[in-house]
Amino acid sequence: MEFMTIGTLGAGAVAQAVARHAARAGHPVRMSNSRGPETLGDLVAAIGPGVTAATFEEAVAADLILLAVPFGAVPAIGQRLADWTGRVVVDMTNQFAQSDPYRGFADVSPLTGSEWVAEQLPGVTLLKAFNAMFASYMAADPRHGEGNQAVFVAGDDETAKAAFAGTVSGLGFAPVDLGALRAGGALMQLGGPLSGKHFLLQG
Repeated sequence: MEFMTIGTLGAGAVAQAVARHAARAGHPVRMSNSRGPETLGDLVAAIGPGVTAATFEEAVAADLILLAVPFGAVPAIGQRLADWTGRVVVDMTNQFAQSDPYRGFADVSPLTGSEWVAEQLPGVTLLKAFNAMFASYMAADPRHGEGNQAVFVAGDDETAKAAFAGTVSGLGFAPVDLGALRAGGALMQLGGPLSGKHFLLQG
């Protein structure tokens, strides 16, 4: 089981990296940003066939939605839909207090960052993944002689996690289930023990 269509909210380096792998694996990818699809023509052409510039509405209609925006932009994203029920979103954000450049830590305790993100998207099925990796590692071929690049994932919906695992396995990554959103998300979020760590797993 896997997700087929993939939408991105955000078109930065991390969204581009996953989009490129997904398109090569045959997944239609709809990339969106805050400035509109007309600004993404050159970018999607450079990534390659299978990737299209999309509106917000087109991106969130995909089977799997990648949330790849600055942490502080999440509330505005959430407000664009009254109800996120039925949508599976991968939280790729990190809790930087400010962006451009990224710096500081946005403390939302007692919530973890992903629990806070989930509150901004009412009804969403949220997974935490891809945030612990540097974009350069994410963009590289995940298949190495020593093993495949690990992707940590946390979430409370086992069906969604299984479909995510099937999807990223097809891209060449090795999914590692860290359990529930709270516990697993705490391990991955900015400052957590797995933040910025990269592992290869042998099959």
